[in-house]
Amino acid sequence: MSMNSKFLLYLAWAQALIATSLSLYFSEILHFVPCVLCWYQRILLYPLVILIAVGILRKDRNLPYYILPMTLLGMLIALYHNLLQWSIIPESLSPCTVGVSCTTRYGNWFGFITIPLLSFTAFLIISGCMIIYLKISRDKNRL
Repeated sequence: MSMNSKFLLYLAWAQALIATSLSLYFSEILHFVPCVLCWYQRILLYPLVILIAVGILRKDRNLPYYILPMTLLGMLIALYHNLLQWSIIPESLSPCTVGVSCTTRYGNWFGFITIPLLSFTAFLIISGCMIIYLKISRDKNRL
């Protein structure tokens, strides 16, 4: 495993750890109540901290194959959540019928950064690391 590919795995792990920590900070310290879509994103995000760490420790070259399905699905859910908050998709198509509305904007830093956007970005970074790792591994095997 080259230094570049190892760095990508550590970057993906750090991103998963930071995103999980922020998610817990928002709900447990700031008392932001997660909506249904937030819970789906958490279900896909939280295990990544452990899965990526175990993959790194075991030097598992197949790590991207079981991380990418989770991150790509997480990205899709986060994208849908963002489209709801930006009113591109009508609120009537929201799965949040009980409790906090999926269109409730917690945060809204700099006028556009919301928790679903942070989630989308985290899944995007982890996915990007895994895709680049796969490309480096394939190129290395061709030599």
